[in-house]
Amino acid sequence: MIVNDWIHVIAGTFILLTVALGTLVHHNWYFATLFVGLNLFQYGFTKFCPLAIILKKIGVREN
Repeated sequence: MIVNDWIHVIAGTFILLTVALGTLVHHNWYFATLFVGLNLFQYGFTKFCPLAIILKKIGVREN
């Protein structure tokens, strides 16, 4: 898998996990979901993604 695929997998997993935690444990977990959503939103405009930088540094291929 390439960097873009990993970003989608990690973001999707994180969103599902934090929504479940927000429902089952405590509503403050929704702030983590909000953070991921805002990061995805700003990526659409700026093309800057901190997770992509981390994945590239650990050797995930770009194409």
